Amino acid sequence: MTGPDSDLLGDWLDHAVRHDPARLLIIDGALRISAAQLVAEARRMASALLAQAPVGSRIAFMLPNWHEAAIIYLGATLAGMVVLPILPGLRDRDLAFALSDSGARFIFAPENFRGAEQARMLGRVTAGMENPPHVVVVRGNPGPHTAFTAFLAASTPAAAIPQVSPDAVRMMMYTSGTTGRPKGVLHSHRTLAALIRQIGAHWMVDPGDCFLVPSPVSHIGGAIYAFECPLMLGSTALLMERWDPDAAVALAAAEGWTHMAGATPFLEGLLAAAARAGSSLDSMKLFICGGAAVPPALIRAAQRQFPHATITRVYGSTETPVATVGAIGPDKAEQAATTDGRPGIAAIRIAPHPAAPPGEGEIRVHGPQMLVGYHHPQDMADALDEQGWFCTGDLGHLTPDGFLVVTGRAKDIIIRHGENISAREVEDLLLAHPCVAQVAVVGIPDARTGERAVAVVVPRPGAAPTLEQLVAFLDGQGLARFKLPEGLHLTDTLPRNDAGKVLKAQLRADLTGAAPNS
Repeated sequence: MTGPDSDLLGDWLDHAVRHDPARLLIIDGALRISAAQLVAEARRMASALLAQAPVGSRIAFMLPNWHEAAIIYLGATLAGMVVLPILPGLRDRDLAFALSDSGARFIFAPENFRGAEQARMLGRVTAGMENPPHVVVVRGNPGPHTAFTAFLAASTPAAAIPQVSPDAVRMMMYTSGTTGRPKGVLHSHRTLAALIRQIGAHWMVDPGDCFLVPSPVSHIGGAIYAFECPLMLGSTALLMERWDPDAAVALAAAEGWTHMAGATPFLEGLLAAAARAGSSLDSMKLFICGGAAVPPALIRAAQRQFPHATITRVYGSTETPVATVGAIGPDKAEQAATTDGRPGIAAIRIAPHPAAPPGEGEIRVHGPQMLVGYHHPQDMADALDEQGWFCTGDLGHLTPDGFLVVTGRAKDIIIRHGENISAREVEDLLLAHPCVAQVAVVGIPDARTGERAVAVVVPRPGAAPTLEQLVAFLDGQGLARFKLPEGLHLTDTLPRNDAGKVLKAQLRADLTGAAPNS
């Protein structure tokens, strides 16, 4: 798709409404939103925000895959502010940290979602904050907060849209760090524009194509497919509030969606649903699978079920999104299944690392889609090497023909359903339980979720805690449910090295019956 020679998303919004105002950008259930409609709502949002907050403010939303998230995202961008997507599954503890640490001026959330009373939770969280954000409730009874419709109605058309630099920060996302404290990843107009252009160059995206978006729009992947690609690549975003693989198959027939990206469980569910329906999803051109361990057998099974599509693994992170673009083409089916893809605009090198077995090393990435920094500059101290390459903490190697193979992580992070879980955070909370003397939380392979979190506990004398008791304790501490351990193993001692560090590779091997380096 041709458009302005600009890295500013606002310029692409203007281009869309001037040149093709009737083009369909977003489908949200029965609602179909054109370029003209979305731009008008985004401008109203920008005006409402500018009437109450200065340029550069952080604007948070904690929403499912609803079209209102696009209005907030694009409106905040037009206003020269920094959008902060927050997972709607977070609870009090994580939410309080994100809002306080970021200094968010606004938080947009539903009244209720999947049984969680989010508006009420925000009342609890903000009541204890020194500088609480303004709470705006989307869909539902706002109670003591402001309704989304009322917030938009208070916009002032006279508010001037600011001029911003392509290097200005416009997105912030929290990601788990090895210390257990989430880090605020910062992206600029320029880094995100480079990312979208790479997708357009490598993922067979043509004007009129349609991305099915069941991945959370609070993740970097969901956000770019839902909010960025429709403007810069001419696609449509088909939003799914809740992942339903049978509905996804039906939507392929009804809407002809062409692209989808998601972690292993999404592809497994889509494959099973298509098999039940006897469908080969002929409209699908590409499925991008990443975010967690992807079994080669799954890719091969999907390649058989969907012969008209490319099914490939990719590698990336919030800091370096889409570091590899997969293995694209009919002659790359084997690499698509057995590797994590070939670099696109990023460069990848393998650096020596003490945790890596022979022939492997730490994966380091450098490219124009890299983060511009972290919210706290001190978090960058160990993020880059002396040449400015991002140190991922992941281990792997490059094949002779240039494809990346990820083999493990030096970071102590568990990835389940594509969500990052800091083992340290869960361990620190469990150590406050009266029955727990020592604990190590480890991830073990799981064919369905990528990894399963297991708490290995040394109980206090005379105690024998159950998994149910520990989960209830963590739940009471406000830990997000996706971080709760799924398994418990009681032991007399934890294996440690001479420096006293717990040998988690040995624990994983003991729990899985595998060799420590497998």
